[in-house]
This record gives sequence, structure tokens and C-alpha cells, in this order.
Amino acid sequence: MGTLVEEIFSRKVGHEVHAGEIVLVDVDYIMSHDNTTPLAIKAFREIGKPIHDKNKIVIHFDHAYPAPNLLAAEAQKKALDFMKEQNISQFYHQGVCHQVMIEEGYITPGAIVIGADSHSNTYGALGAFGAGLGSTEIGVAWVTGKCWFKIPETIRIELDGSGQRGVFAKDVMIYIAGLLGMDGGTYRSVEFGGSYIDQLPMHERIIFSNMSTEIGAKCGLIAADQTTLDYLKNETSATGNYEQIRPVNPQYERVIEIDVTQIPPYVSCHPDVDNAKALSEVEGLAIDQVYIGTCTNSRYEDLEVVAGILKGKHVHPHTRVIVTPASAKIYKKAMQNGLIEILMDAGCTVTGTGCGACIGRHGGILAPGERALTTMNRNFIGRMGSPLSEIYLASPAAAAAAALTGRITDPRPYLDK
Repeated sequence: MGTLVEEIFSRKVGHEVHAGEIVLVDVDYIMSHDNTTPLAIKAFREIGKPIHDKNKIVIHFDHAYPAPNLLAAEAQKKALDFMKEQNISQFYHQGVCHQVMIEEGYITPGAIVIGADSHSNTYGALGAFGAGLGSTEIGVAWVTGKCWFKIPETIRIELDGSGQRGVFAKDVMIYIAGLLGMDGGTYRSVEFGGSYIDQLPMHERIIFSNMSTEIGAKCGLIAADQTTLDYLKNETSATGNYEQIRPVNPQYERVIEIDVTQIPPYVSCHPDVDNAKALSEVEGLAIDQVYIGTCTNSRYEDLEVVAGILKGKHVHPHTRVIVTPASAKIYKKAMQNGLIEILMDAGCTVTGTGCGACIGRHGGILAPGERALTTMNRNFIGRMGSPLSEIYLASPAAAAAAALTGRITDPRPYLDK
């Protein structure tokens, strides 16, 4: 009996556990990608023992794929050679690792999944425990099939009310980041709930779990409900009957109550995610590049919002607009339904799937003095290229409005049209 994270771990270990306890658990899946797999291989070689269960290992190429330079190509070859040697078959290069993990059915309520990527918290949106670990821990898990955790205390964020028109989950999460700060949830389970969460579709719920990383959380959890089960059935390859694990008589470290109806469009301003301001405070700031993508906001519904604003119009002549769908599945659906054509006709550059410009290695690097508005989850100095550039974070709707005007712009008038 306890918080959501306590309930998940109690079921996994077979007895009741509580915050502060240290447990060793069998993990369901171990994820790594082209940036982190080579380092995990190094740790694995140093351990010198065989892989415990190759069926738990899932590897993705997404951070710099196709390889944009020799170093990336060498790293990917090393990972491929290892997969051939160890007969690892769960290998994907069809989009952002977190989106593909969900689509391919690896993420289900109650699962414990570790990933060599800080945004593995994303899996919490489906009632799973997802956490980002270092590559050394991943190499150890390959050998043992296990990982140890200190059960975290839980901060409950109770979100009630309905968002204003033109206010999305991204705006609300940016507001939360500003409220708590980048260390406000350090080694905590941040549990999102309330009437606002209950009414959200899955692509919006994912924002909260994904960006719980930005407030230092160990995990960001949303209890599974019928929306979760319907999504698993209709949008993923997951099979089976899944339990709707929920908190039972939880004891929270603290509860934060937020009335979403009071939140306007928000922006994370240079140089930190928690430098959150109402969009109106920075409206009119010139933008050189708009980037719509990443594990936060490049799902089909995000592209649909952008296409709805850009349809029949053209982006600002001095603003580069780059769109990177999260996965091949999303890209294909957007193409079949005409969204890609709308975006291209509007002057957007639509790239292949993956992390793209988010990590500043390819697909939209910023020059000194340039400013980008993006749908990413972090805006650290130098994240997208030059340390003398600036990154602002906002919703897909705000990104589309900025694409048209070349400036940070309130998206609501464009949605009304």
C-alpha cells in the first residue's frame, strides 16, 4: 500500500516496499541508443561475463542517424558488430527511441524499464517505471538482468480544471518547471494526477512524464486508466490484459495543487528550462529557427496542430522551420493524411525521423547569435550548436505561430482561424 512508485515496485518484488528502502529487482527491458550503447559495451567487456537475457535488450539508432560524421558512423558500427556477435535482434532505427519503445509494445503498466537516456522517464505516462541510467549500469544490467533502486519519496502534482484554448500540456509543464525549478524533484517520483490529467489523451500525458526529467525527478508517473489501456490496444504492439495500478492510501512527501484554468501559453526562456515566463512577456522576440520534433512534441497530433495553423500559408522568409516526426509510423500516417504535404507547401523542411536538431549534432545546428524556438524539452547553453545561440521552448502551436511571423507569437489567434 502506497504511492504509485511504491505500488509498482511492491508488485515487482512480491512484497510491500516503501520510500527509502533499497531493492534489487528484475527489470523488464534495458534500452540504449547509438550514443550510449558503445559505452555500455565497454562496461560489459570489463565485467567479462555473458549476457543474462538478450531478450531484455533493446537498442536504437536515433541520436545521430543516419550517421552525420565519421565518429557517429564508427560508434554505430561498433554497436552493430556487438549485436551480431551477441545475436541481439531487438534493434530499431525508425525514430526516437522512447516513441518506438512505446509503439513496439515494450512499455506497459507496472513494467520496470531502464534506459541509457535521461528521458526514459517518458514511460511513466503509461503507468510504467522508467528511469534513465548511465551506460555502466546498463552494461551491468545486461549481465545480471537486474538493477538496484532506492525507492524514492513522491511529490504529487494535482492538476485540476481545463486548459484555456491554445494552452497545451507543454505550457502547463513549462509552468510547473518554473514553479519547482530544475532541482525541485531531485530523486523523487513525481506523480501527476487530477481531473486535468484524467481528461488528457496519451500524447499530452507523455509531456509530463517526459519533462519530469527537467525538474530532476527519478521518474514521472501517471496511473494507468482506460485511456492508457485503449492506447495500448489501438496504437501499440502490446498484447495482454494490464492492471490499472493506482496509489493505495499513499503518503506523499508533499502535494502541489494547480488550477490549470489560470495558466496562459508559456515559454521556457534562455538559458534554462525553469526560466519560465508567460508567452506574452517575450512576445515579439525575433526567431531564426523553429524546430518541431523530439521525444516531447513530434507525435502525429502535434504535427496535426502545426499543419492546421500553417495550411494555406507560408513560413516567414527569414525563419528556417524544421519538422522531424518522432517515428516512421507517425511520419507514414502524417504523409497518408496530407500533413507532410501541407508542411512542405508552407515552406517547412521535413526531415527523417529521430532526435534530429535536439542534440546539436546535425539537422539544424545554430550559429552564434541565432535564436531558436523549439518543441524540445531542454534549452541548455550549446544544446543545439553554438554556445552563443539561444533556445526557447514552447508548444507546437506556439512554434507554428512563430514559423509564420518569425517572432515569438501567441498561437491562439491562429487556432481561432
